[in-house]
Amino acid sequence: MATGEHGDPPGVALETQAPPRRQRRPRPSRGRIRLRRAIALFALVVALFAAWFAFELFQPFTGSGGGASIPVTITAKEGARTIGDMLASKGIVSSGFFFDVRAMLDGDRGKFVAGTFRLRRGMSYSAALSVLTAPPRTQAAQPPGQGTIHFTIPEGFTRRQIAALAAAKGLSGSYIVASRRAAGFDPRTYGAPASVHQLEGFLFPATYYLTPHESVSRLVGEQLLAFEQNFDQLNFARASAAGLTKYDVLIIASMVEREAQLPRDRARVAAVIYNRLRAGMTLGIDATLRYYLGDYARPLTASELALDTPYNTRLHHGLPPTPIANPGLASMIAAAQPASVPYLYYLTKPGACGALEFTTTYAAFLADAAAYNAARARAGGHSPTTCP
Repeated sequence: MATGEHGDPPGVALETQAPPRRQRRPRPSRGRIRLRRAIALFALVVALFAAWFAFELFQPFTGSGGGASIPVTITAKEGARTIGDMLASKGIVSSGFFFDVRAMLDGDRGKFVAGTFRLRRGMSYSAALSVLTAPPRTQAAQPPGQGTIHFTIPEGFTRRQIAALAAAKGLSGSYIVASRRAAGFDPRTYGAPASVHQLEGFLFPATYYLTPHESVSRLVGEQLLAFEQNFDQLNFARASAAGLTKYDVLIIASMVEREAQLPRDRARVAAVIYNRLRAGMTLGIDATLRYYLGDYARPLTASELALDTPYNTRLHHGLPPTPIANPGLASMIAAAQPASVPYLYYLTKPGACGALEFTTTYAAFLADAAAYNAARARAGGHSPTTCP
């Protein structure tokens, strides 16, 4: 009998061997099922996160922003993340982190230009970067070039005094109206009550460089930005311990600015205010009443000194309701960190170039007041502050 290739009869092997049994696959354990589900869920989360990250980073539906422009000053030392955090705090961009990432992806991290720029709320990262990496139209830190004017605001000027200067410089618009409120700046951030409807005290005195016939709103914006850069750097620990808000410190700084003519007297005037507030005494600072009256030259009359107004700190306890001027940085520092002295009184020292005489007792103050009144009488009723 012929055999097959392997020694089996042809065709017999297929007939005599049983068909192979179909192997049943083992069912996966519950642990494996849970693992597969976890992996699938993780992949879905990663995909959703990647989509969200890309959406937030490239902002396909965000443009150049809207509303009033906000002045932003960039220094040469600031990095992309610091700039982004500052923009986010003002509502200009959504996130300082994504701003930094976008600047890195676009190659703009090293392209920021120092200066003052105008941006708007709700800008995309690319729109903000395009502004901040191009030279600004004008820069407050630079000296005036062709077509610019310098505008110097003295320390201690009020809104009305600044308004007169702005009109004399030919700026357009009403400074009084523009300095009532400004988009993107809320005095309540500093503890001001909701009843405050103007920006007295926040209008930082400095030299600003503007174009002829520039809007006063531009000037107000620059002043508010300079205020934030200066006031926000103060140490408010002493004020906080005394139960004072940042707005209270600003009010005290405005009184220091109007009362202290010499730098060495600023911290001591602030100390007198702190000490009298702590003792429950009225402040008795006539500069607050002069602010209410709008008169800084002639002697106050008896009827004026009896006026029932919260700005009359001879009659009303506590601070006046608002700052009485726009203080400079030195007075702000003094108001935040007063001298550690026990003084409760001060008076102008006759013939001492505006220096103040400080005392701790009422008897000593009365003696100083008698000397002052005698000197004023000799000066024909005028303040005896001239130098010998």
